[in-house]
Amino acid sequence: MGVRLRDGGDSDTGAPAAGGRERLLTGEYAAPTIAFTALTVLTALAGLAVFPTLPIAARALDGLWLYPLVASAFVAAGLVGGVVGGAWSDRSGPGRPLTAGLALAVATLVVSGTAGTIWQLAAGRFLDGVSAGMILVATNAAIGQTFPDRLRPRVLALLSAAWVGPSLIGPPLAGLVVSWWSWRWVFLGLAALTLLPGIAVVVLLGRLPARGVRAGAEGPGLVVALAVSVGAGLGQYALSGRDAVHLACGATAVLVLAAFVRRMVPPGTWRAGAGLPATVLMAGLASGTFFTLEAMVPLMLNLDGGVPPALAGLAFTGSAVAWAISSWAQSRWLAGRPRHLIVAAGALLLALATGGAGIAAAAGLPAWVPASALVVAAVGMGMTAPTLTVLSLAHAPSRRTGYAGSAMQTSQNLGQITILALGSALLGSAASGTASTAGFGPALGVLVLPSLAIVMLAPRARSARPARP
Repeated sequence: MGVRLRDGGDSDTGAPAAGGRERLLTGEYAAPTIAFTALTVLTALAGLAVFPTLPIAARALDGLWLYPLVASAFVAAGLVGGVVGGAWSDRSGPGRPLTAGLALAVATLVVSGTAGTIWQLAAGRFLDGVSAGMILVATNAAIGQTFPDRLRPRVLALLSAAWVGPSLIGPPLAGLVVSWWSWRWVFLGLAALTLLPGIAVVVLLGRLPARGVRAGAEGPGLVVALAVSVGAGLGQYALSGRDAVHLACGATAVLVLAAFVRRMVPPGTWRAGAGLPATVLMAGLASGTFFTLEAMVPLMLNLDGGVPPALAGLAFTGSAVAWAISSWAQSRWLAGRPRHLIVAAGALLLALATGGAGIAAAAGLPAWVPASALVVAAVGMGMTAPTLTVLSLAHAPSRRTGYAGSAMQTSQNLGQITILALGSALLGSAASGTASTAGFGPALGVLVLPSLAIVMLAPRARSARPARP
């Protein structure tokens, strides 16, 4: 008989304990489910509406020269927010960092919407990244503390589905606001729309448990997080050019990250130690693979102007829907399967998608053919990403779900920077002087390697079982 976790679920399969018939929208789980779903919708709508508005805002502020820094500030700041949110959640429960993160999100929208210089816009994006990091890590910590193991995959599937609506209406709505009024009203309008629902969410969050770890439990310090954040920002900026300044930023980023990042992830992460270290490493590999593919798809589709923007957007809408459906399916139909096998199956789909995209691109097929691999990859991520989150919560030290969430976010952000840098280097080398999809072949094909690495490492994340008596 398999071991039971502290919440009553099977450690590896997640099968329900005897008599467990809880539902997400009934009884004690209704309030947190509604709160987390509303919080996800609000943050997703803001993120998806702001992203296409940033280039327009930077141009209006005569700051296109600083756009790479503005764009990277959000990702870099997420590392700081993750550390703050994780440590705060472990000390006093996730309710307070979630509330603070939501309040900061509204404030940063106002800061960005009233920007008079590109530097103020960059500051707004940095603060927005801090708030997003706090919200994401504290949400995962709250899920770990609030829901039993058997319900966590379903909660995460619901939150994945909550992104579908914002992905459909966020970008086009932002485009209409910019066309009819101003880019400023995208930020200010989102702040106004978020305020009242945000207050309602805060009230619901007040019902979350205020459990914390014992005094003296520590995670990575704020100085370490700031150093890694600066390194990540420099790394993101270095990807936007190939001159001496960008190369210097890249070299500095490597040195800073090499010195500090090991203190933000569990010991043994880089050698895929069993349990949480392997789970954290795989999260970075998966995130880097998928979001590098996602970054290259619009480049392919806009290579020669042959694909209309509306049609190009279907790839991203399709991937959002595919991710949500896949996440829901694995939480229902695969709930009784060992979770490490679900991770391996999802990573295998990632490998097939990226490998197929690389072959199609190298063969010079129309851009929409390799771009369609994004939907297949999203199916794989819908299986892999939430399952890795569930495993990270299962492997987290007692009452330190915030620490585990912070490590997962650090790995995901660094995975995106590292693998995107590798793909960009191969793209630049292969596609220089050409204007065809063939130049994307090596950059997409190399994404097979981290995907297959996840397949091989998945057994390392298997939940431990005690010896039989």
